[in-house]
Amino acid sequence: MDYQGLLDRMKAAQAELLAAAARSKTLPSDGALRKIADLEVAIGALEHLIEEGSLPNR
Repeated sequence: MDYQGLLDRMKAAQAELLAAAARSKTLPSDGALRKIADLEVAIGALEHLIEEGSLPNR
């Protein structure tokens, strides 16, 4: 399984959301903030599982 690829895609998606928020003249919507936060949690969890080596290889 390509867990590192998934991690890279999640980080890229989060970075794009943050860049869009930075370009905007207004505060990000609640939905955008939620997506950014949800990605942060998922990224942290996946990084932890990769480091532990506890993800299945099937």
